Amino acid sequence: MTSLARVPCTIVTGFLGAGKTTLIRHVLENAGGKRLAVIVNEFGDVGIDGEILKGCGIESCDEGSIVELANGCLCCTVADDFVPALDQILARAPKVDHILIETSGLALPKPLVQAFQWPAIKGRVTVDGVIAVVDGPALAEGRVAPDLAALDAQRAGDESLDHDDPVEEVFEDQIACADLVVLSKSDLLDAAGFAAAEKAVAGALPRAVKLVRASGGKVDLAVLLGLGVGAEDVIDARRTHHDDEEDHDHDEFESIVLALPEIADPAALAARVVKAAETPDVLRVKGFAAVEGKPLRLLVQGVGPRVSHHFDRAWTAGEARRGALVVIGLKGFDRAAVEQAILG
Repeated sequence: MTSLARVPCTIVTGFLGAGKTTLIRHVLENAGGKRLAVIVNEFGDVGIDGEILKGCGIESCDEGSIVELANGCLCCTVADDFVPALDQILARAPKVDHILIETSGLALPKPLVQAFQWPAIKGRVTVDGVIAVVDGPALAEGRVAPDLAALDAQRAGDESLDHDDPVEEVFEDQIACADLVVLSKSDLLDAAGFAAAEKAVAGALPRAVKLVRASGGKVDLAVLLGLGVGAEDVIDARRTHHDDEEDHDHDEFESIVLALPEIADPAALAARVVKAAETPDVLRVKGFAAVEGKPLRLLVQGVGPRVSHHFDRAWTAGEARRGALVVIGLKGFDRAAVEQAILG
């Protein structure tokens, strides 16, 4: 099989809440007849991002084209999870034109890209490019996630803690592997914000990589797809923090799932999510809710003080109107405080 016959794959990496799912949904909505498949990896017991894509209502994207790997990390479980998912997609007829892989916000992309060097994979697929999505407003404020200052202060005051910041390392390792960087939420930035965010990205980049701005995940597909990098052939030269480790884990992070009863007021729920996100070491809140008297499902996403909510699709016939929120944070975050903030 020649390299021309290999199916190109685009790996979309980025920290929690950076906008990866929004970017992929934009690609699906503007596929222009291209047959796309998506592999979504989630951190947490409820696969919110996979559900967002599966429920998108895009005619060209049936549910069989989306494979979800829940409660894990592609960089750690390539053999167990990723290879079977890839086999499932490559067996589809007609053949897919392009595969999108959304890693969890905690994933290190380098081991995943290196898996494309395996003989069982290399002859069938190639890494068209690695796209790192970064949170523009957070970078403009000098951080890659909410409340990093509070996190740093807590670590500095506790001699029993490792003072290395795993969040910063994850961010830097994702950037180090990128062939393209997407600066998300650019509509929330002024000129000074752009300059600060772009300087932060440039400071983490070990080589020249193009950076594009995006609002609502809108980037021309000609910019995102067809990079033709073959990243698996050059990934070993891209240095990251974890190059000298035999393995790594994500013990620094944990998640909880909160069952959510039907609500009456979406704005009130958003306010409770904001309060929960103020809990030290909480990084991300996302999920769904059923609203009394409404036939549509409410999607809720929160990163720090920024919480958005909108109706994404109708509840299907026979589907239980049950809501759920996934809360992701650093290990040891105050679960009771989060539950009290959201559920009362």
